[in-house]
Amino acid sequence: MEDISSYVQQHKERFIEELIELLKIPSVSADPAFSQDVLNTADAVKESLLKAGCDHAEICETPGYPIVYAEKTINPDLPTVLVYGHYDVQPPDPLDLWESGPFDPVIKKTAVHPEGAIFARGACDDKGQMYMHVKALEYMVRNHVLPCNVKFMIEGEEEVGSESLGWFIERNQEKLKNDVILISDTGMISNEQPSITTGLRGLSYVEVEVTGPNRDLHSGLYGGAVANPINILTKMIASLHDENNHITIPGFYDKVENISAEERAEMAKAPFSLEKYKNTLDIDDVYGEQGYTTNERNSIRPTLDVNGIWGGYTGEGAKTVIPSKAFAKISMRLVPDQEWTEITELFKKHFESIAPKGVKVLVKPHHGGQAYVTPIDNIGYQAASKAYNDTFGILPIPQRSGGSIPIISLFEKKLHSKTILMGFGLNTDAIHSPNEHFGLFNYLKGIETIPLFYKYFTTLYLAEQGA
Repeated sequence: MEDISSYVQQHKERFIEELIELLKIPSVSADPAFSQDVLNTADAVKESLLKAGCDHAEICETPGYPIVYAEKTINPDLPTVLVYGHYDVQPPDPLDLWESGPFDPVIKKTAVHPEGAIFARGACDDKGQMYMHVKALEYMVRNHVLPCNVKFMIEGEEEVGSESLGWFIERNQEKLKNDVILISDTGMISNEQPSITTGLRGLSYVEVEVTGPNRDLHSGLYGGAVANPINILTKMIASLHDENNHITIPGFYDKVENISAEERAEMAKAPFSLEKYKNTLDIDDVYGEQGYTTNERNSIRPTLDVNGIWGGYTGEGAKTVIPSKAFAKISMRLVPDQEWTEITELFKKHFESIAPKGVKVLVKPHHGGQAYVTPIDNIGYQAASKAYNDTFGILPIPQRSGGSIPIISLFEKKLHSKTILMGFGLNTDAIHSPNEHFGLFNYLKGIETIPLFYKYFTTLYLAEQGA
């Protein structure tokens, strides 16, 4: 039997090339123009799972993009790990800010990744991290060290709200039965200090439309006499925060959990350099809700951010118009106990109420999901902690993340199992941004670490069952 570290070193060039081929497919789920590419990616993922050693793999149709389901069963009496990931990616825009093509993967060295990183849309979120699990399975099957059963559920709509995944889970609860859910779609503190994400924020995502006159108007003939939807929209958005950057929507904080001073002190032990943080982002100061640190603002506190705003004329040169309409996309990151549908309704009611006469407001909810927290005393977390300790030589730190994976709360509700978030990305990997990348060290270290999770989880599970 070949140990995992030697196996990774022997096959690393092939592992990298296989990922590069997957990254070349522009599986952008948000844009219908890429629908065939999304479907092609599902096929590629299915084939990779069969080659890795799954007994069965299939493309499961849904009302939207399909789910890739696969399994490898060695003994029904042993525990089952359900691996979740997604094969869709964010839109690559703005294209002019990419240093290389978003779907033409290249390997470049960086200060953070001196051994090199793959630059491409989806490299870290989530094709690269998902594919670590495929290669980890390949190792375990080829070397006859898979200690338990495994199932894969890889979807194509995570970046647009996972609506079809909920539909699929509702109809396949027995098929998806498991003892723990394993996901790599998060990050860690650094390559020297790993961490395990123990909490994710929820999400409410909306689009707003402000309509004034029934057509674009000449700004000289009508300026000052008719409400300008862009002016009105920006004033309305500005009013959503007060002078302390506290969100002003009535009832928004009613269910926000109060984190104890003790827990905040534990969070503060995680390595963090404010100066390095600012330098990395090329900003001269941080900004956020008064009374909280940077790491608290982006993990345990809710937020409201404008993700896009447009209206009027934005082409070359000048066109003096008062636009008929103005639009914005707004996301709210939520914390445990905040119900995303309730927050969406609170936003809608408030935003409509602050619109002045002369304009009409339309709020369109897009998607959302609940926050999630996993306890560190369960065997899934303990197994992950042991695995990281083996490969990194240091215990990981439990850490809450500011990101969202809305479907996780549904996993626990419908499948009755805990989710373990073994992420290997870094916060400098530019996910959702131009020049997204994933370090070769991180990719290969993930493949090396994941089989150890299976080993430790199976051992702890059998001990817990008294087997």
